[in-house]
Amino acid sequence: MTRSIDVQGHRGARALFPENTLEGFLAAAALGVTAFELDVGLTADGVVAVSHDPALNPHLTRDATGAWLNRQGPLIRALTYADLQHFDVGRLRPGSRTAALFPKQTPIDGARIPTLAGVLAALPQVRFTIEVKTDPRHPDWTAPPPVLADATLAVIDAAGAGARIIIESFDWRVQRHVHRLRPEITLAWLTQAETVRDSALWWDGVSNVTSVPACVAAEGGPIWAPDATDLTEAQVHEAHALGLSVLPWTVNEPADMARLIAWGVDGLISDRPDLALFASAGRPL
Repeated sequence: MTRSIDVQGHRGARALFPENTLEGFLAAAALGVTAFELDVGLTADGVVAVSHDPALNPHLTRDATGAWLNRQGPLIRALTYADLQHFDVGRLRPGSRTAALFPKQTPIDGARIPTLAGVLAALPQVRFTIEVKTDPRHPDWTAPPPVLADATLAVIDAAGAGARIIIESFDWRVQRHVHRLRPEITLAWLTQAETVRDSALWWDGVSNVTSVPACVAAEGGPIWAPDATDLTEAQVHEAHALGLSVLPWTVNEPADMARLIAWGVDGLISDRPDLALFASAGRPL
C-alpha cells in the first residue's frame, strides 16, 4: 500500500511560474498540483494580499512604466491594494539572484499581486497552507499578528474555506491567537535554525529548547513544518511518536525528496511540486 504524501507547491510553484500570483497558481494546478503554500500581508486599506515579502521585491517587481525597481520598494502595509495593482510581478529580473535560482521559470507578464479572496475563489477545490507573515524583530513592517490573523480568518470564512486551510507562521503568536479564537482551524508551526536559537523571541517566551517536536506538541500541533535542511530522521520519528505530522520545506532536489520520504515525512513543500508529485508516487525522476 502506497503511503500518501501531501505535496504542496511553495509560493505556488515558483521554480516554474511567478510566485504567489493567481496566474502561477492556476498554471501549477493545471499540472496536477492540488495544494499550495502561500504568504499573506495586509495593505493600508485592510486587504489581505498574497505576498511573501513585507515590501516590494526588486527581483520580482516592475513599476507602471515597465521599469524594474532599483531597490526595495515600499512596504505592503503602506500601500492600498489599488496602489499594488500598478506593479507587475510576472517575471524575474534578469541577472538577479532569484533568476539564477529559477532559470526555468516561465514568465507571465502582467501578473499582479492577488488578494487571498481572489485566490480562494479561483481555486475552490485546492487546499492552501497560508503563512501569516509577521516578524517580531520588525513589528513596524507588518500589521500586528492578531490583526493580520483576524483579517486572514475573515477572508477564509467569507470563502467558506476553513476545511481546506492550514495556517502557519514562524511567529507563534499567530497560531496561539488563531487557536484561542478558532480551535477547529488546522495549524502548522514553522521552524528553522534561527527561530529555534531565538525561540524566546519567535515563540513568545519559550526558551531552553531541548526538543523542537516536543515544543510543537506542547502547543497542540498537529503539524510541524521544519526547514528540511535542519531536519533529522530521529526528529521525524520523535514527532510521529508525539502525534505530529511533519511537513518540511523547501524541498526541491529529487534526492532530498526521496530521502525525506524514506524517513517517513508526511508531506513536502516544494518549488518543484511537479517533481515532488513524481517522487511521492514512487516514480523515477
